[in-house]
Amino acid sequence: MQKLFEHIKKFSQVSDSDLKLIESVTSKKVYDKKDHLLTAGHRCHFKYFILSGCMRSYFMNNKGGEQIVNFGIEDWWMTDYDSFVNEDISHLNIQALEQCEVLRLSRSDFDHVVATSAGLNTYFRVILEKRHIADQRRIQYMFNMSGEEIYDHFNRSNPDFVQRVPQYMLASYLGFTPEFLSKIRKRKIENGS
Repeated sequence: MQKLFEHIKKFSQVSDSDLKLIESVTSKKVYDKKDHLLTAGHRCHFKYFILSGCMRSYFMNNKGGEQIVNFGIEDWWMTDYDSFVNEDISHLNIQALEQCEVLRLSRSDFDHVVATSAGLNTYFRVILEKRHIADQRRIQYMFNMSGEEIYDHFNRSNPDFVQRVPQYMLASYLGFTPEFLSKIRKRKIENGS
């Protein structure tokens, strides 16, 4: 719980009662590697704060392949916002890539928290804004940068992921084929960069 408290304090001023409130409505759960926290066709009932581990969200494209939407590591929140907010079925899957320990926050408890605490409302607004900005930048990069530039930027910005995520998953997230990513990485090794 301390990790979540520290994370909240980075982005918002909160009182001890705010922290007690969030503690009272979250539940800790451990997922094993390859466990699904959410499967497409079901409703997403929780936001997940990652205490330890790495996970991904993905959907099955019309060719039957996995298309990765996002990754998450320690101190990140994961959910299917569409399903969570609209209380509709999910088209995404959320899967643990490593053993993950998370704090779960339900929709009704989330609504209660943001209605009750101005500090926690600010925290969740800032987190959502940061997520939206990251997604917006990713889309811009995909349209404006070469494949190698996208990989370089991702590698510089997120070195943890490059070490923790299988290459084929990283390729899916970046919009590449695994073969294309292999060529980029091989060229970098050959050029000593």
